[in-house]
Amino acid sequence: MLHTVNKPPIGSDSLESALRVAAAGAPILLLEDGVYAARPGARSQGLLETALAGHPLYALGPDLEARGITRVIPGIRVIGY
Repeated sequence: MLHTVNKPPIGSDSLESALRVAAAGAPILLLEDGVYAARPGARSQGLLETALAGHPLYALGPDLEARGITRVIPGIRVIGY
């Protein structure tokens, strides 16, 4: 089952919640304000780097672009619609 995270990593626990309930191997998609978690140096970087060992992680390219994010944590795949 695909899990989506559309809230920013600060002020929301949606990323932690998605990772807690996601079965091993379940994909996680960061979209809307959730893409802020994909930025290198973000508070959520360690959490996502650990999550990459058990989940494919994706970030929606148009949402990254709309927020001026040009780089993502290595291992997160940028996808389109």
